[in-house]
Amino acid sequence: MDLGEGTPRSAPRPARPDLELIGVQPIRSGAVTLSYRPASSTPAEGPAHPDRWSAGRPAGSPAIETYANGGPGAWLGVPALAEHASSEGVLVPVQLNHTIVSARDKQRSATFLADLLGLAAPSSFGPFAVVQLDNDVSLDFMDDDPVHPRHYAFLVTEDEFDAIFGRIRARGLDFWADPFERQPERINTNDGGRGVYWKDPDGHVLEIITRPYGG
Repeated sequence: MDLGEGTPRSAPRPARPDLELIGVQPIRSGAVTLSYRPASSTPAEGPAHPDRWSAGRPAGSPAIETYANGGPGAWLGVPALAEHASSEGVLVPVQLNHTIVSARDKQRSATFLADLLGLAAPSSFGPFAVVQLDNDVSLDFMDDDPVHPRHYAFLVTEDEFDAIFGRIRARGLDFWADPFERQPERINTNDGGRGVYWKDPDGHVLEIITRPYGG
């Protein structure tokens, strides 16, 4: 199986012959996600990987494993955060990894967000300008016209709120206490925290909050 450019030919294989490699998905930083399933139509007896397989798993359902390139010839197996399992099986939390943000100028919009939030400068990955957040989620900006504005909210600390809000005001950006733009030049104190809305160059509605909704 061709694992893509930059991927070693000697890719990891299942520890047991009754597991079949069914999918390879390249991700960032020289890593790939490998999906396995039982080669037979019946569930394998005994766990090939105890933390990813359970007796309640339906026949043919895949396990997912991520391999990151740790250097020349060094491949480290790391269980993925999501897997297919039955209601009787062991569930692993599902987490958002990335989402695509449309922009007329991806570099401009990605830099705008990174600068305001105090994050690292955007990196390039394929057609995307990538803004990496602190919880391992990335916003992948992509050139697209027309842009249909969306809403993106960020949970920050009180100190981060002060710094970000200071940058918003220093740039002379319009801001509101509500998403309907009925309370300009104000912030809100919902749920005992603070929040504010503003827009990016493409009209996406951005928000920072110091308390989760309902928190």
